[in-house]
Amino acid sequence: MEKIRTIIVEDEELARSLLRSYLKEREDIEVLCECENGFEGVKAINELKPDLVFLDIQMPKITGFEMLELLDHHPEIIFCTAYDQYALKAFEFNAADYLLKPFPKDRLLAAVEKVRERLDKQADHEDVVEKITNFPKEEYLDRVVVKDRHKIHIIPVDQIRYIESLDDYVLIYAKDGRYTKQKTMRFFETSLNPHHFARIHRSYIVKVDQIEQLQQYEKESYVVILHDKTKLKVSKTGYKNLKELLNF
Repeated sequence: MEKIRTIIVEDEELARSLLRSYLKEREDIEVLCECENGFEGVKAINELKPDLVFLDIQMPKITGFEMLELLDHHPEIIFCTAYDQYALKAFEFNAADYLLKPFPKDRLLAAVEKVRERLDKQADHEDVVEKITNFPKEEYLDRVVVKDRHKIHIIPVDQIRYIESLDDYVLIYAKDGRYTKQKTMRFFETSLNPHHFARIHRSYIVKVDQIEQLQQYEKESYVVILHDKTKLKVSKTGYKNLKELLNF
């Protein structure tokens, strides 16, 4: 039987040790490596291309969900976490399984069996990570994680000036530079606090406190001028959004 090539991404040594112990029951599991945080996890997964990842959610540096956004390779995911608030959505969006700590050995082995069945059926899970990372959040984003070649940048939302659409990507213009992120404008429109950010055009989302002027340049055509003198087009819908938000 072909081995299930596996990576463990978990910040607690005790939890990693318990996983290793349980997984010894399965001769078809090959643990390629263990990672203590999401930074290590991104590098290992993209380089080793495992079939399966055991993933904690709350970890230092970046969360498990933020780590998923940075992957070029999309393996099966089994979440192993002490937090249950994401469980329902994880199942809805086709994660292999969700184990709530502390879990017994037979529960973990049952999760691995699910993965074996999915792999044997060659199930299409390429969109699983994208779906999981795009489900509606209970809170608005307070930071955005971006991978730039071999570097991972954590951008606080209050450092974002505006966002520009670029096909399947966006350009995030922050106070310290420009970053590319493979997300849609719709994702940011619904994930950023609407009291602080406004969709002013199909191509632009702007942080409201960066606006210095709203200027008319043709009949029913407007631009916003930011504090750094950047000019961005405003659509009719965008003008209405600004009018409601700024109460003018």
